[in-house]
Amino acid sequence: QVQLVESGGGLVQAGGSLRLSCVASGRPFSNYAMGWFRQAPGKEREFVAAISWSGGATYYADSVKGRFTISRDNAKNTVYLQLNSLKPEDTAVYYCAASRYSGTYRARDYDYWGQGTQVTVSS
Repeated sequence: QVQLVESGGGLVQAGGSLRLSCVASGRPFSNYAMGWFRQAPGKEREFVAAISWSGGATYYADSVKGRFTISRDNAKNTVYLQLNSLKPEDTAVYYCAASRYSGTYRARDYDYWGQGTQVTVSS
């Protein structure tokens, strides 16, 4: 089992920035590729970004490419998502997840999920 706990969400004005963190415990963190997903009210959960086991490869949804950055620190069992140039349409609950598969954007490929952290962007 892997337990994931997100933090760092909040209310920010359009154009602002936030940094989300996700701390993992349980099985060795470096065994898992990590991803971030988000879900807005009334919408399906969507892929945001993913990072490989070592952090050497990263993947982004087109909607966030160039604005968001995913990174990880295996010594701290933590994955981060830096959100810059935020837009109102980025408002959602953001979830981190762990997968045995690197680079996948499919939610069904992720075995473990955090409880989510709310990001609200005001216009």
